[in-house]
Amino acid sequence: MTTLTIQLPESLARQARQAGLLEPDQVAALIGQALRTREAASQLRQLTKKLDADPLPPMDDAEMQAEIDAYRREKHAAAGR
Repeated sequence: MTTLTIQLPESLARQARQAGLLEPDQVAALIGQALRTREAASQLRQLTKKLDADPLPPMDDAEMQAEIDAYRREKHAAAGR
């Protein structure tokens, strides 16, 4: 286990304390969520760069409708309709 000491503005500390967010399990959960959020944002940035480097060709209306129809057929088949 690691012990942390943090400095917060008094009003923020008061609100966090009242909300139970300064309890060790809650602090751990908040840090874990922040790490997952950062990782997801990093992955999104990487994907955006990849798509920008090799963009998909534009689709015309007929192609878009064909994709929508195929998706709907797939969903209906999975639902047993």
